[in-house]
Formats: sequence, structure tokens, C-alpha cells
Amino acid sequence: MSIPKPLAGVAGEWTGTYRLWFSPDDPAIESESTAEVGLVAMGKFLTMRYGWTFDGKVQEGFFLIGVDDAAGELNAQWVDSFHNSNRIMPCRGAVPAADGEVSVLGSYSAPPGPDWGWRTVLEHGAGDTLRMLAFNITPEREEQRAVEVVYRRR
Repeated sequence: MSIPKPLAGVAGEWTGTYRLWFSPDDPAIESESTAEVGLVAMGKFLTMRYGWTFDGKVQEGFFLIGVDDAAGELNAQWVDSFHNSNRIMPCRGAVPAADGEVSVLGSYSAPPGPDWGWRTVLEHGAGDTLRMLAFNITPEREEQRAVEVVYRRR
């Protein structure tokens, strides 16, 4: 199956502000961010490459998103030079509804304790707005905001 039309509509170049929280109660650390979203493999997959800075160092991330028809779910692979180091995080979620919102869930190890969850949401708002949200999920299933990026189409 191809990427649903509402989600495919986010293809293009974006610019915005990246907000990062190490703790939900801390003030956000902000930087400028850019993103390039495109379709690959005959429209079957969506890619999102984004960049931002932390402590004067350029960081970048990448999503590959597709629909698994047999499982009836959305699959994503995520890498990020800051949050996920050298690991590829597989993520899964529901096939986007008519609004095209994506919500996928992955996990990462946090030795010596149990794994933590990581939920990423992409919202294509009214007009030319794209919002990326990310949440840490504790082993007790409590969500904590980690990232918010509000993009505007270039």
C-alpha cells in the first residue's frame, strides 16, 4: 500500500523551532530546525530527514515510514544522532486516519533497569504546519514530553 494521501501531503521542505526537555519540569532548550520530507519507492514510503543543534553541535535524525498491509499497521524506522546514538529504533503504530496524524511507539534500553518507551507523533495541522512530538515513556508507562518541533513549510 502507498502512504495515505493526507500523510503524503507533508512532502516538502520545512523550517521551525526544535524544543528539547531533559526533564518535564525543566525549561525547554531551543534551536532552529529544518526538515525535508519526501516519498520514495513509488510512493510506498515516506522519509523525513531533520536537523537541529545542541550545545553548538549539529544533530540530525531520519524516519522511514511505511504501511504494512498484512499487519494493518504503520511501521517506522528511526535514527537520531543525539537521542538514539548508533541504534536503529523500530516503531509501530496505527495506520493514519483521515487527518494523517502518525503516532508510533518504539523502545530503548536503559541499563541496569528495564527498557523505556519512546513515542513519536507527526501532526499535519491546518495550512502549512507540521508538528513533531516525542515522549519518553517510563517503565511505569508514564509519558514525559521530550521534544516538540513546530515546522512551517518553506
